[in-house]
Amino acid sequence: MDPIRKIFDNHDAFPFSFAYKNTKSSLSELPDHFHDWYEIVYVYRGSGTFFIDHTFYDMKQGDLFLIPGNTIHRATPDKDTPVTSTAIYFSPSLLQNPLLGDEFSYLHSFEQATALRSYQLSTRLAQAQHLDQSLESMHLELKHPRVGQRQAIFLQLLQLLLYIQREMGSETKSPQGDSLVGPVWMREILLYLDQHFCENIGLRSLAKQASVTPAHFSRVFKQFIGMNITTYIMTKRIIRAKQLLQESDASVRTIADLCGFESLPHFHAMFKRVLGVTPAAARKSFISS
Repeated sequence: MDPIRKIFDNHDAFPFSFAYKNTKSSLSELPDHFHDWYEIVYVYRGSGTFFIDHTFYDMKQGDLFLIPGNTIHRATPDKDTPVTSTAIYFSPSLLQNPLLGDEFSYLHSFEQATALRSYQLSTRLAQAQHLDQSLESMHLELKHPRVGQRQAIFLQLLQLLLYIQREMGSETKSPQGDSLVGPVWMREILLYLDQHFCENIGLRSLAKQASVTPAHFSRVFKQFIGMNITTYIMTKRIIRAKQLLQESDASVRTIADLCGFESLPHFHAMFKRVLGVTPAAARKSFISS
């Protein structure tokens, strides 16, 4: 099954969404998915596993997860102790503010998470209490609308992002995560794929590297990741291609080559299948926005 692209309305005047203290079972969670918006997840109680990018993390009380846009992820709550969490979603366009003579970005914590390939932060008691109060304040503001509601939510979001950067930047967990989900060879393969997904690799070569049969590799990978190895590699390539379309002036053909697509028609077909638009249309939307 292909990963789901969760769609938010980027044309909304206030590109922000908030899900407060939801308790979800594994059946109510989305399968592997990604979206343009950035996401913050704070865990109040329960346990489970969070697969983000290429790493499994244990979910537990007090954990904070920062998920940059266009990052494959999937939460799997424990059957007996489902996770209760709050999730914040927002478009980075919401934070486009004029320079104030200060080298600061509200997205710095997300940028750091991407650079370190580590998306989990631990909280001490005082930090957990602060986050709880901040999220409750957002919830009450949304629950009881008053004049200036959006401005209030916007300011609270900025304060939250500033707090995370100032007070919790050193709490980042190891890029390897702390979950023992899956065999060691699969965790090693995920790390390898994160660096080599644009190269000419496939099931047989990866299975050989993992010292298992292709059939066993395929079965175990699908069991834990939720998609087959071909779809996983293709999705990571398309996400990378999207980033290059947005951040560079390289031609579509060049980007297709850089991302491991030998055929331009195949690249066009896969890009539209995953993102719903052609590469040219995607680049045009980036320019217009």
